[in-house]
Amino acid sequence: MESVSIVLFLLLAVVVSGALSRMLPVSLPTPLVQILFGAIIGLSTSHRVDLDPELFLLLFLPPLLFLDGWRIPKDELLKDVSTVVELALGLVLITVIGMGLFIHWMVPAMPLAVAFALAAVVSPTDPIAVSAIAARVPIPRRMMHILEGESLLNDASGLVCLRFAIAAALTGTFSASAAAFDFLWVAGAGIVVGVLTTLIATRAKAWVSGRYGEEAGSQILVSLLIPFGSYLIAEHIHASGILAAVAAGVTMTFAEISRQAMASTRMRRNSVWDTIQFALNGIIFVLLGEQLPAILSGAVETVQVTGHVRPIWLGVYVVAIVAGLAAVRFAWVWVSLKLTLLRRRKTEGAAPLHSPDWRLIAAMSFAGVRGAITLAGVLTLPLTLTDGTPFPARDLAIFLAAGVIIVSLVIASIALPLLLKGLTMPAEPSLQAEEDAARVTVSKAAIREIERTQHELAERNGNADFYAAAGSRIMDLYRDRIESRSQGAEASAEARLQDRLERDLRLVGLKAERDALFQLARERQVGSSVAQKIIRELDLLEARYRG
Repeated sequence: MESVSIVLFLLLAVVVSGALSRMLPVSLPTPLVQILFGAIIGLSTSHRVDLDPELFLLLFLPPLLFLDGWRIPKDELLKDVSTVVELALGLVLITVIGMGLFIHWMVPAMPLAVAFALAAVVSPTDPIAVSAIAARVPIPRRMMHILEGESLLNDASGLVCLRFAIAAALTGTFSASAAAFDFLWVAGAGIVVGVLTTLIATRAKAWVSGRYGEEAGSQILVSLLIPFGSYLIAEHIHASGILAAVAAGVTMTFAEISRQAMASTRMRRNSVWDTIQFALNGIIFVLLGEQLPAILSGAVETVQVTGHVRPIWLGVYVVAIVAGLAAVRFAWVWVSLKLTLLRRRKTEGAAPLHSPDWRLIAAMSFAGVRGAITLAGVLTLPLTLTDGTPFPARDLAIFLAAGVIIVSLVIASIALPLLLKGLTMPAEPSLQAEEDAARVTVSKAAIREIERTQHELAERNGNADFYAAAGSRIMDLYRDRIESRSQGAEASAEARLQDRLERDLRLVGLKAERDALFQLARERQVGSSVAQKIIRELDLLEARYRG
C-alpha cells in the first residue's frame, strides 16, 4: 500500500511542478523546477524512496528509449547521419575514456572502473531537457534533429559502456579482447531481439485485428508491452536490453507503415504515450530532487572517501567534471562540423571551406545537457559487490552525477537562449514540393475510389443522380486541392495562404460551436451523451486543423 501511495504522490508532484514552472515569473526549465520541488518534498518529510537499481532500470529506461526510437524523424536523421554517429559513438567513447581517466586522477579514491562507470552515465545527453530550456528561443529544426539522433544513440552506447564498467568493478578484471567480443554479442543480439520482438508482436496484432476486428485498448497495451518484452528477452540472453528497446522503437515506425491501425486507435495511443513520457521524465527529476537531501546529508561521509574534509571539494569536483565534459564536447563538435563541411566540399564541388560559426559550435556544446538517462543510469549502480561488500564510491558517484545534471541544466538555461537568438543554421531544402506532390497523389486516389464506390452504389440501389450528386460534392474538395497544388510556385503559395486562412476561420467556427454546445449543456437543452458525442467530433476536427 505504501508503494502505491508513493507512486501516486510522485505523479501529483509531477503535475504540481509542471504547473509551477508555468506560473513562476522567472522562466525556469521544467526539469529544474521538478528537481527543486522534489528537494522541498525530501526536506519536508521523513519518508524516503528506496530505489532498487534493477527495478528502476526496468521501469524507466525501456519505454523512454522505445518512444525516442519510435518518434525520431528517420529521414531527417539520415541527412546528418555522419554527424550524429560521430557525436553519439565517437564522442561517447572519447568521453568515457578521457573523463574516466580524468575523474580517477582527480579522485584517486574512486576505483578506475567506477570512474569509467561515472563517465559512461554522464556521456548521454537529454533532448527533452534541451527543449524545455530553449522554449523561449526555438531550437533550429535541423539542430534539434541532430540532438535527438545523438541522444537516441548515445543513450544506448553510454549505457552499454556502463554495463562493461560495472562488470569490471564487480569482477576486478577487464580484458579488451573479451570486452570486444562481448560488445558484439551484447549489441548485435540486443538489436536483433528488439527488431524481432516488434515484428512478431505487430504481425500477430495485425492478424488478429484483420480477422476478428480491432480493439483500441488492446492495441495500445501491445505497444506498451513491446519495449518491456524486448528488454527482458534481451537481458535473459545476456544481451543489451537498452539496445533492444531502441531497436524495437525504430522498427515500430516501419511496422506501423505496413500494418495500419484505425485512426482513433492511433490518436488514443499517441495520447497515452505522451502522458507516459511526461510522467516518467517528470518522476525521474522529482526523484532526483527527493534524493538530494539524503545525498547532501551524507556529503561529509562522502567527501571523506576523496581524502578531504570540507564538503566544498564535492562542488569543485562537479564543476571540474562539467568543465571537462564541455571542453571535450566543444572540441569534438568543432572537429565533427569541420569533417562535415569537408565531405560536402568533396561531393558538391570545390566550394570555399569556411570554419563553422563559433556560436553554432557553442550552442551544440551547451545543448549537451545531462538529464533523465544520466540519473537513471547512475542509480542502477549495484549496492554491493559479488562478495557482499558495499559497492566502492557509489554514493560519491551518485552525488557527482546529480551535480553534473543540475549544473549543466543551470548553465544551459542561461547560455542557450543567448546563443540561439538570431542563430541561423545552414539552409535546408524545402519539403513543400514533396508535400504538394503527396497531397496530389492521395487526392487522385481518393477521387478514383469515390467514383468507383459511387457507381457501385448506383448500380446496386438505382437513383444514379442521387449518388452522383453526393459524390460530386466530395470530389470537388479533392479537385480543388489538386488544382491548387499543381499550379506554379506563385499560385501554390497563394493557395497555401488561402488554406491557412480557411483553417483559421474553421478554428474560429469550431470554438463558437463548442461554446454554444457548452451553453446548451449548462441549460439542460441537450443530454450529456449527445454533448459528449458532438464535442468529440469537434475535438477531432480541431486536432486535424491544428496538426
